Amino acid sequence: MLLTTQGIILREVNYKESDKILTVLTRSGGKVTVKARGCRRKGSRLAASTQLLVYSEMTLFSYRDHYTLNEAEPLELFWGVRSDVEKVALGSYFAEVLEAVVGEEQPDPAVLSLLLNALYALDRLNKPLPLVKAAFELKLLSLIGYEPLLDACAVCGVPEPEDARFQLVDGVLLCARCRGGGEGLSVPVSPGVLAAMRHVVYGDPKRLFSFALGEEGLRQLGRVSERFLTTQLDRGFRTLDFYKNLAFPIPGLSPAAGGNDQQENRSV
Repeated sequence: MLLTTQGIILREVNYKESDKILTVLTRSGGKVTVKARGCRRKGSRLAASTQLLVYSEMTLFSYRDHYTLNEAEPLELFWGVRSDVEKVALGSYFAEVLEAVVGEEQPDPAVLSLLLNALYALDRLNKPLPLVKAAFELKLLSLIGYEPLLDACAVCGVPEPEDARFQLVDGVLLCARCRGGGEGLSVPVSPGVLAAMRHVVYGDPKRLFSFALGEEGLRQLGRVSERFLTTQLDRGFRTLDFYKNLAFPIPGLSPAAGGNDQQENRSV
């Protein structure tokens, strides 16, 4: 059976002398594993479409739960990402996260659109990389069932919590007055960062990256979003470590490296 769909490469593994095994996030078939025969041969018509983070129109041949790439035409190569090692590392992190959270053959057009929009932002919008990263992390968690509750303090309901902290395990806001009992890791959230988080989680997806924060605000937002993601997924990511080593070679400069760890608190 032939399946024609759009898809983006999340992972590529060389196989035999000239083949690849691809993990592809497709629009109509979800995440699938695809064998691309001969794509590493010189002059192969499949070469461009079988690179990491390339979005293509694909024709897949399905037989006994196995997929083979018959034809592919690149739709978006994201050259602005490929020409910058930090952007490649960040895009690879996005791909690794999606490979981990998306189920096999479970279509999720919203998640695919998020990845494409994040790569477009890196490619052409000239947005700060920490902003794109944080927005991607928060929005992805919202889409896959971990949406944080940001409209008010989870205990007293005040919409603009004073001295707010974000509880990473439960994904809720707590004001200074309500942090009386219980245990759990929390991080401080300034009013500006809270507004940015609300924009990402509740706002128009087409304007996902349309906000601005200063350096300290981006650092705080990055700390919240990354630690919320790793807490909820209960794992780290090799590509995230690589990106942070490139972007923040000096310890303590990473938005999530804990440069202000004294502000973190395990009691909420």
